[in-house]
Amino acid sequence: MKLNQLTAISPIDGRYFEKTKVINSIFSEFGLIKYRVLVEIKWFLVLAKNNISSKIPQLSKENLLFLENIIANFSIKDAKIIKDIENTTNHDVKAVEYFLKDKFRNNDDLKSGLEFIHFACTSEDINNLSYALALKDGREIILNKMQKLIELMAMMAKDNAKLAMISRTHGQKASPTTIGKEIANFVSRLKTQAKKLEEIKIMGKFNGAVGNFNAHKTTCPKVDWRLISNNFINSFGVNYAKYTTQIEPHDYIAEYFHAISRFNNILIDFCCDVWGYISLGYFKQKLTKNEVGSSTMPHKINPIDFENAEGNLGLANSINTYMADKLVISRWQRDLSDSTVLRNLGVSLAHSLIAYDSIIKGVNKLKVDSEALAKDLDNSWEILAEPIQTIMRLYGIENPYEKLKELTRGQAINRESLQDFIKNLDIPDKAKKELLALKPSNYIGYADELAQDI
Repeated sequence: MKLNQLTAISPIDGRYFEKTKVINSIFSEFGLIKYRVLVEIKWFLVLAKNNISSKIPQLSKENLLFLENIIANFSIKDAKIIKDIENTTNHDVKAVEYFLKDKFRNNDDLKSGLEFIHFACTSEDINNLSYALALKDGREIILNKMQKLIELMAMMAKDNAKLAMISRTHGQKASPTTIGKEIANFVSRLKTQAKKLEEIKIMGKFNGAVGNFNAHKTTCPKVDWRLISNNFINSFGVNYAKYTTQIEPHDYIAEYFHAISRFNNILIDFCCDVWGYISLGYFKQKLTKNEVGSSTMPHKINPIDFENAEGNLGLANSINTYMADKLVISRWQRDLSDSTVLRNLGVSLAHSLIAYDSIIKGVNKLKVDSEALAKDLDNSWEILAEPIQTIMRLYGIENPYEKLKELTRGQAINRESLQDFIKNLDIPDKAKKELLALKPSNYIGYADELAQDI
């Protein structure tokens, strides 16, 4: 069978392709080859600019344009040519080198410098920068999606800042909060983790076979290769890794995926809470006319968007964890076990993007049921035991906690029974009046203000 969305083994390239295609050109095999071509050509340009050898031809505007066009017009056809070369070389980076040499041979001005393609490089010089650029470009896309989700949730928090609801600690009724404040809790946490992802320094190395510039210094000892390498790496918006073996140590990649995992774990927490609130009836889901909730129970409107998100977030994080644990370990100066793992960098981001889209879709379908919230609050007068016993402490009444415990714990409490208790308290009339005015629906502290401030 030919590969298409129905025959793809991974749902990333099949069922969910429309949600993941935004990173398709970055983390695919095509994307990796494209970045390798970019790095190889840019390195050749650096060598020419620094007059490393008289064998490198002077680059005219036409020749510079020729090289830039190889990068700008790199196509699937070009990538297939490189893959055909790889079938002979059995080496993917060497195939890129040979592809570019073939390009140079067809240019009378450049062919004298073709041996300076991949000059003094190890494959990992090319690869680590290629992956760094992919992670840099991929981060921009995933941060944009994170920000869209954060903004949607922040709007939801502000819109529902004053809408009181019973909170639940240990699954039991507890002091009231507001819908907005509970959403704001998640927004605050998500902002922190998105910021941490944004601030991670993406690293790169370009220092030869074991990180010491051995071939560089031996061949051209008067050239400041460390400075050239530093400037070259920085030109891509990547940070210079001074100490490496053959490979860049990948510590920043571990940080990168740990940050995404923390963001995703907060979203799993959010999905579970919203799922529970839907179950309690606090949220209704907007109907989509032709959708089917169950193949046998026609009444159902399932919280499938949040369930889909939870599953994809879990998949993403399992990959994130393995990436972070595996990639920072390499035997001696290099082993190849990281190679196949690095080819999967986009898989985690793809599952994350699927999840973020599902949550955005789910949140947009939510509608707060204010009647259900009000009913639950009115059936929860016992939660006012907290402020009553606290006021009793303020005025020196003995054993206030114990007295409220005896009155409320495991007992059916309503407005009348609680207010009778208040009326008999030996406290100032002003305090008594304030307690009598208290209701579960207005006992929310600063919850509304906190939600508005997010």
